Amino acid sequence: MVHKLVPAAAATLAVFLTQALPAAACGGLIAPNGAIRLERATTLVAWHDGVERYMTSFSYNGEASSFGWIVPLPAVPEKVEEGGGWTLQRLFRETHPQPAILSLQFAGRALTADSAVVLQQVQVRALDITVLRGSGQAVLDWAAENGFAVDAETHAHVLQYAKGSPIFMAAKYNAGRAAKQRLIFGDGAPVLITMKIPHPWIPFEVLAAGQQVQADLYMLSDKPVNTSEWRALIGASGVGTKVQGAEGFSLEFQEKMTDSLYRDLSSDKNMSWVRRDSWLTYLTLNAPDDKVTYDMSVTPMGVVRVAPFGTKPMAIVDGNAIATQPLDVPTAPMGTAMTLLILGIVIAAALWILKPRKA
Repeated sequence: MVHKLVPAAAATLAVFLTQALPAAACGGLIAPNGAIRLERATTLVAWHDGVERYMTSFSYNGEASSFGWIVPLPAVPEKVEEGGGWTLQRLFRETHPQPAILSLQFAGRALTADSAVVLQQVQVRALDITVLRGSGQAVLDWAAENGFAVDAETHAHVLQYAKGSPIFMAAKYNAGRAAKQRLIFGDGAPVLITMKIPHPWIPFEVLAAGQQVQADLYMLSDKPVNTSEWRALIGASGVGTKVQGAEGFSLEFQEKMTDSLYRDLSSDKNMSWVRRDSWLTYLTLNAPDDKVTYDMSVTPMGVVRVAPFGTKPMAIVDGNAIATQPLDVPTAPMGTAMTLLILGIVIAAALWILKPRKA
């Protein structure tokens, strides 16, 4: 399901694009008796003018002829197709430099149907992908009827995520088609999903599978992403800071998109929507699985927010009781805080120099 990026054990989670930064989901692999283990999850999410493009991909290890994965989504996709071939690799290289639709409402409401409704079915390389709408139990029933081996933990997670959104994407690996396409076992294809959604949403908790959670999060935005409102307000860089309420989750890198990065990303397959006037931000997560019990969103100010998994996706921002100020207030340009500090030092030095002295 994924082109391998680098020989590292980290999982790459997400990329966001532009001002309000709405997002989507990531998920885990499902196979009989735990025969397949998630090795790397890579997701790219881009949002602009109410349209979100969400690309996800997985690498895995183990032995099984039949397996798949189920991913919670915050809305019904307008389109599901194959994603770019080198975009994720290019983003990794940028942040780890080497030495010289239809108009759809957010689908978070309760559903009373007894069985899951199949909304879309597509093929992306060796993956058979189905988009479903239904209660948690209805989705689990559909999964069982279609050969998904759902263990007790995944069963509980699907039920919990369904409390927030009734939309799921199920992908099943087709070994026969993979052989015909000469795909290497453990690799696959990035899946690009286009949705309409007002805020970002990334379910980190699904990566917690009895092991250390390692994930990389790439974000492209109109304004710099930050870890606190006060830093965003005064234009202070968030590089080196931690995400509040998320152990081991920190902001490590940020830059204005370069000409070469834009050229490489926008020229990839199905990636012409990438915007030139964006900021690239890289965050990394390294924490025990029992500490990763949250999902993530980003406010219109560009501030990262987390909430317990199963929270309605839009409520992470819209229902944030912690916020004591508007979530979309004007923010200073990046570097303003340092500029003011330097200006203050210069003014203080000038006043000291010009201070009258006693003869």
